[in-house]
Amino acid sequence: MPISPNFTSILSKEWEINFTQCAPNGYLKYTELCNILQMTAAAHSEVGGISFTDMQEYNQAWVLSRMRVEVSELPQWRDVVTVKTWINSLENSRSVRALEMYVNGKKIVGSETFWAVFNTEIRRPEALALPYEHFELFPDNKATQETFSKISLNHDKEMVFQKTVRLSDLDIVNHANNVKYLEWCLDLVDETKILNQKIESFEMNFIKELSLKNEVVIHEKSEENTTIFSITKEDKSCFALQLNWK
Repeated sequence: MPISPNFTSILSKEWEINFTQCAPNGYLKYTELCNILQMTAAAHSEVGGISFTDMQEYNQAWVLSRMRVEVSELPQWRDVVTVKTWINSLENSRSVRALEMYVNGKKIVGSETFWAVFNTEIRRPEALALPYEHFELFPDNKATQETFSKISLNHDKEMVFQKTVRLSDLDIVNHANNVKYLEWCLDLVDETKILNQKIESFEMNFIKELSLKNEVVIHEKSEENTTIFSITKEDKSCFALQLNWK
């Protein structure tokens, strides 16, 4: 698709929170929060001519590698949220994108995301084949107080769950959707913490892709203000999640 005449380097998009996106307390699920952020990023790439459809002409897709989300509060059912997004950096096969969510002009969520260009045929990163010089970059305009990081997995941890990747876990790139990893881990957390919005921030590292019928093990390490989950396949790390508690 060509670059839209309405293209801007900073995109604002409104979303209305519907009941299917909410937890029993009426607030947006953390997984659905990530979906909204990613759909906004996708909308920006579409008007900018670097969407999934555009990239598939070269067997390419954007794949999320790291993500940090800082949450002061969650929106509720029927809230109309505004999500703003812009790009901090974009070079060769890598991009850092910022996102913020607002309700009635108040910022409630900030997120920093790290994306890689992935060849869907050879299943490896490579340089973006499409032009992107029309995107103005904003390296100093940060959406989060802290940047994303590499989550340390060098510690004792407990195996808490085993799972087989199913068809419902896969996305259009034919691997486990990144939000599914978060869903699997949050299902193992004390539900009162989730319902009482005790998550101050969380980070995700996507290390290796998972495919249909892969057998995985979920591990947990908890401390006073932090819980770290890791997902492994054949003893090799595929994903890491760090939850920081209020």
